[in-house]
Amino acid sequence: MKTLKLIVFAIVFLVGTNAIQAQVSVNVNIGSPPAWGPVGYSAVDYYYLPDVEAYYDIRNTQFIYFGRGQWIRSRNLPTQYRNYNLYNGYKVVLNDYHGSRPYSNFKNHKVKYYKGYKGKPQKSIGSHQNRNSKVYKSNGNKGNGNKGGKGNNGHGNGKH
Repeated sequence: MKTLKLIVFAIVFLVGTNAIQAQVSVNVNIGSPPAWGPVGYSAVDYYYLPDVEAYYDIRNTQFIYFGRGQWIRSRNLPTQYRNYNLYNGYKVVLNDYHGSRPYSNFKNHKVKYYKGYKGKPQKSIGSHQNRNSKVYKSNGNKGNGNKGGKGNNGHGNGKH
C-alpha cells in the first residue's frame, strides 16, 4: 500500500512539475515586442508613433489612439492609417514610462515628436512578412472602424 501511495505521489508531483514548466514557457512570450519594433531595448512598455499620434502597448499588444473624444485601445490602428507601414515609420521608445496611460504625456510627445519626426536610425527586430510590398497590412477587423496597418520600422531615440 505504501508503494502504491508513493507511486501516485510521484506521478502527481511529475504532472504538477510539468504543468508549472508549461506555464512558465507560455508566459515568456507575453509582452514580447512586435517584429516591427526596434532592436536593442528591454524593459520597455510603450512606443510612441509620431506619424499617427498613437502609442503601442507592448504588453497588451494594442495601439492606443485618440478618437471619438477618448483614448481608444485596439489591436489595429484607426481606419485612416490602415496602410501605415509600421516597419518604415518612426518609433519613439518610451523607456522611462511604465504606467498604464502613456497618453498622459501626449501634449509633450506631440510637440517633441511631431509628425514626420526622425531621430537616430533603428533596425527592426524582424523583417517584413512580404518583402515585395511596401506596406505590411493587418487583416483588421472589418466593419468595426478599427481596421488598420500593422507594420512600421520607424526610429526612436530611446528617450522620452
